[in-house]
Amino acid sequence: MLNRRRAVLVVTIALLLTVFSGRLIWLQGVGGDAIAAEALQSRLTHAQLVAARGTITDSEGEVLATSVDRYDVVANQQLIKTWSTTEDGETYSGAAGAAQLMAPILGVNAAELGAKLDGDSGYKYVAKNVLPEVWQAIRELRINGITSEQVAERVYPNGNLAGNLLGWVNSEGVGAQGLESTLEDDLAGTPGRTTYERGAGGQLIPGGFEESTAATDGRSVQLTINSDIQWKAQQAIEQQVAATGSASGTIVMTSVKTGEVLAMAESRTVDPNDPGADSTLWGGSSAVSDVFEPGSTAKIITMAAAIETGITDPLQQFEVPYNYTTANGQTFKDSHEHSGQRLTTTGILAESSNTGTVMIGQNLPEQVRHDYLAKFGFGQKTGIELPAEQAGRLWDVDRWDGRTKYAVLFGQGLSVTALQATDVFATIANGGVRVTPHLVKGWTEPDGTFTPAEPAATTQVVSPETAQTVLTMMESAVDEGTGSSAAIPGYRVAGKTGTAQAWAMDGTQGITASFIGVAPADDPEIAVSVVLHNPTTSEWGGVVAAPVFSDVAGYALTELGIAPSGTAPQLFPTEW
Repeated sequence: MLNRRRAVLVVTIALLLTVFSGRLIWLQGVGGDAIAAEALQSRLTHAQLVAARGTITDSEGEVLATSVDRYDVVANQQLIKTWSTTEDGETYSGAAGAAQLMAPILGVNAAELGAKLDGDSGYKYVAKNVLPEVWQAIRELRINGITSEQVAERVYPNGNLAGNLLGWVNSEGVGAQGLESTLEDDLAGTPGRTTYERGAGGQLIPGGFEESTAATDGRSVQLTINSDIQWKAQQAIEQQVAATGSASGTIVMTSVKTGEVLAMAESRTVDPNDPGADSTLWGGSSAVSDVFEPGSTAKIITMAAAIETGITDPLQQFEVPYNYTTANGQTFKDSHEHSGQRLTTTGILAESSNTGTVMIGQNLPEQVRHDYLAKFGFGQKTGIELPAEQAGRLWDVDRWDGRTKYAVLFGQGLSVTALQATDVFATIANGGVRVTPHLVKGWTEPDGTFTPAEPAATTQVVSPETAQTVLTMMESAVDEGTGSSAAIPGYRVAGKTGTAQAWAMDGTQGITASFIGVAPADDPEIAVSVVLHNPTTSEWGGVVAAPVFSDVAGYALTELGIAPSGTAPQLFPTEW
C-alpha cells in the first residue's frame, strides 16, 4: 500500500512538473512575444501632437491673430480613488485630497473640484485652457490619474480691429468665420501623434517604448490690411454713424494699382476674442454681404460708357431741366428744384443731375448699358477671400421695365456691395483696368519661407483715354460740385457723391448716402468709399460721407508716404 501511494505521488508530481514545464516553455518560447506585447500595450498612452496654427499678420507684419499653448487638465477618476501621498507630515488621498492640492493652483473651490474628481469615469475634463505654468505646477504634484492634453488658444491682440474680416475659431480650434474659416486648410496644419510607455502615475518611463509622428504646423498669412489705416477707418465710421444717427456704415479702401484692400471697416465689429458676446455680429463683413442701391456714384459707369462709345464727350453742351420725360413717358427729376441749367457733360456729373444723366444715357442701347455695368463688376462676386460675399443684383435687360432701363443710368434699379462700388472708382483711377480686390498678400511656410500671392487678375474695361477723361470730370465733382467737402489739403481728389432710396425688409423706406473717391487724382494710389445707411442729420452724401473721406483718405496718404500732388488740375468747363 505504501509503495502504491508513493508511486501515485511520484506520478502526480511528474505530471505537475510536466504541465509547469510545458507552460514555462510556452511562456518563454512560443507565446512570450505575444504576452510581452500585450503587457506593453497596457502600459502605452496615445496622445495627439497639436499643430501650431498659422499666424495672421497685417501688411507690415503686425500680428492680428496668433496661437498660444494651453492645456486641458483631465482626470481618470478610477485611478484617483486609489492614490495617496504624504506631504509635510500630512496625508492626502482620493478625490478630496487631490482637490485640496490642486484647488489653490487652479484658483477654484476645493469642494467643487473634489466633486469633479470623484466618480468612476476614466476620462473627465477638470479644467480647460490653463496656462503652461499652471499645468506644470499641477504636474509636479504627481497625482495618479491627473493628465493633460496640449491645446492651442487663438488670441487676437488688437481686440475688435478688423474682427469682421478675421473671424474666429470655435472651441475645437477650427475657423468658424471670416478669414479664419476661408483660409482654414492652410492655417490649420496637420496634427501629429505620439505613443509612449507610462508608469503607474502616468509618467513617461525613461528608456521605455516611445514613437511619434511629428505635427506639421500651419502656414502663416500676411494680409494686405494696414492696421493703422484700419484703426483710423473703424474709429471714423463709428464716430460718424453716431454723429449722424445712421443705422450703420462702412469704409472700404483699396490700392488702385494692385487691388489690395488696405482697410475694410464697419461701424459694428465683433471682437474675435469673445465672439459670443454679441451674436448679431456673426454675419461677417457687411462691406461684402450687405447690398444697396448705389445711387449717383454709379453715374461714373454711365459717363464712361457714353464717352467710350462716342455718345458724348466732356464738353458737349446740354440744357438740363429740373424734370425730364423720356419717350416712353417716364418722368425723372433732379434732387433740387431749379430752372433750366446750361451744363456740359462734365457739369452734369459734377452737379449729379439725374435728368442730364438720363438725357445722355438714353442714347446708349439697353444691352450696352447692361454690359458696361457688368464689365465694372456689378451683378457678380469679386472673389475676395471672405465668406458670405454677395453678387448684388443686376437684372438681364429683358427683365427691365419701362422705368428701370433709365433708372440704372443713375444707380437705381440695381444693387451692389460697398466693395463692388469702390472697385468701379479704382478701375477708372487705374487707367480703365479692373484689378480683382484681395486680402492675402502672401504666405510664410513653417520653415520661414515667404511666398507672395499670385498677382491679381486684371481686365481692361474702358480705354486709358476714357478713364482719364472720366477721372478729370470727377475732379470737378470735388472742386466745383457736390463733393467739395471731400477735398484734402495738398492733394488733388476725384470723386462722386451718392444718395439713393433704400427699402428695408419691413417695407419702410430709408436712405443710403455715400461718397467714393480716389487720390491723388494726378497719380491715383487709393480708392476710398464711405457709405452710411439711414443717416438722420442729412440724406446727402456730400454732407455726411464726403468729410469722412477727407479725414480717412488724408490720414492714409500720409501713413503710406504718398507725396502731395505736384500739378494743378486742368479741368473741363462745367457750364456754357
